[in-house]
Amino acid sequence: MNRKNLLLFGLVGFIAFLSGGWLLQRGGQHAGDVYQKARLFENVVAYVSEYYVDSLDAGRLYDLAIDGMLKELQDPYSTFLRPSDLEDLRVSTTGNYGGLGIRIEPSDGWIQIVAPLPDTPADRAGVQAGDRIIAVDGESTHEWSADKAVGRLRGPPGAPTTITVSRPGVPEPIEFRIVREQIHVRSVEGGTVLPGGVGFLRLTQVSEESAQELGEEITRLRAAGARGLILDMRNNPGGLLNEGVAVADLFLDRGQIVVETRGRAPGASGVFRASHAQSWADMPVIVLVNGNSASAAEIIAGALQDHDRALIVGTQTFGKGLVQSVFELGPGPQALKLTTGRWHTPSGRQLERTTRRPATIAVAPDDADETADAAAADSVHGDSLKPAFRTDAGRVVYGGGGIVPDRVIRSDTLTSGEQAFARALGARVPDYRSALTTFALDLKGRNAVADPGFRVTTAMRGELIRRLRDRGVTLPDSIFAGAGTLLDEQLGDEVARYVFGRPAEIQRQLRRDAQVREAMGLLARAKSPSELFTLAVEPEARPGR
Repeated sequence: MNRKNLLLFGLVGFIAFLSGGWLLQRGGQHAGDVYQKARLFENVVAYVSEYYVDSLDAGRLYDLAIDGMLKELQDPYSTFLRPSDLEDLRVSTTGNYGGLGIRIEPSDGWIQIVAPLPDTPADRAGVQAGDRIIAVDGESTHEWSADKAVGRLRGPPGAPTTITVSRPGVPEPIEFRIVREQIHVRSVEGGTVLPGGVGFLRLTQVSEESAQELGEEITRLRAAGARGLILDMRNNPGGLLNEGVAVADLFLDRGQIVVETRGRAPGASGVFRASHAQSWADMPVIVLVNGNSASAAEIIAGALQDHDRALIVGTQTFGKGLVQSVFELGPGPQALKLTTGRWHTPSGRQLERTTRRPATIAVAPDDADETADAAAADSVHGDSLKPAFRTDAGRVVYGGGGIVPDRVIRSDTLTSGEQAFARALGARVPDYRSALTTFALDLKGRNAVADPGFRVTTAMRGELIRRLRDRGVTLPDSIFAGAGTLLDEQLGDEVARYVFGRPAEIQRQLRRDAQVREAMGLLARAKSPSELFTLAVEPEARPGR
């Protein structure tokens, strides 16, 4: 049997696998029709392979056919996963990889260490936030992309590597020989107790150990005096269905529905319920969401809203309510990720959002949340186009895709002056980011900032503008003046990150976060979950910027 016939046999088997034996279950006429199509496809592949003006490998043609077929489904979530795609999926859903344990980003043509992860090989070796990786195993990293750096720094646990760094305030490069380990990236961060006994933490994605990490962190915050909780799931892209169910289970009573899946294939429909008694029944909870909260994050928000367990604050979520199943295909590490159903909340709302409004607001660097908020601008209570549903307590919640918050609070929008700065900056955003980072590292190297709550001075802003102009970002004084507050905020965040660490940066950001302020105000007055919902229906006082 020649190679082309072998490939055809594999493709027919692939089709039969996807169809669950559909060819065998249908009548002879339908099977014959599909067989004729398969023969037609074989002929097309043969002619293209033999006669097309450019030489194309027959195996490559079948790859193109698979990708083209899935593309025609017009479903961005149904894809064929090749080895590198499968590895990316594994890392995103488990949070585990072999490496050093550092967060990096390109800056000024080099690889900047944003922070070492706690208790990882890099952390124990003495690597610090702000170190610049200038070589890996003796090879210069100048002009490396982030992807290339990740590829070189990651590797099997037990494999050593040597990184050379330059450090602010240290004249000579520092060399570290580090043995890679299995690294776990936590999905829970930002745990802190805010004024008024309000606990705050972020769930950044829904991966294998999210429920366990979240439960441990809430227990710690409760011991530290938190009597209410803000669970921030803004910009959470979701993740694993079973882990989303487990997170919701932390807050629900045994037997309550978390989510329902509905599909046409056998086994594609089912109801997922909480299986444990909740641990913090007396604790009022607010969940923050926005237009980038998606998938399993929406399952969690929808379940807690429908069962009146948490007040949802923010803007309408993304509306990614399609179930994907991963079918492993041999030979080799490859798989099909295929949409097999739709998610529905306990009240019956379909999470999938069929229409999306494009963003219309100009955004400054690191302010992508504004884009998401603009895309979710139609999340307004009382919209007659949205179907109404009822929670367990009879409250009205809205369907139509995504989760419409109980209290819609837009994040602070950019002023006209800040929008003008964003437009004028244009393609020079990388220069702006690099100027922020290098200035922050200079301040760190000179020990110029001693207090995490420091105030950005006029002189510091002037120095940032001077550095931008040295890089050729020659905007008029009026443009810089109109964005003064934004420049101060982003410079302050960058300095806090590199000098005092990520927790200090988060604290600065929370102080000016309109949605967090709204949540803090409600939780400071609410003594119980039921009182929280009572306070939430009072006339809303919108905080201004």
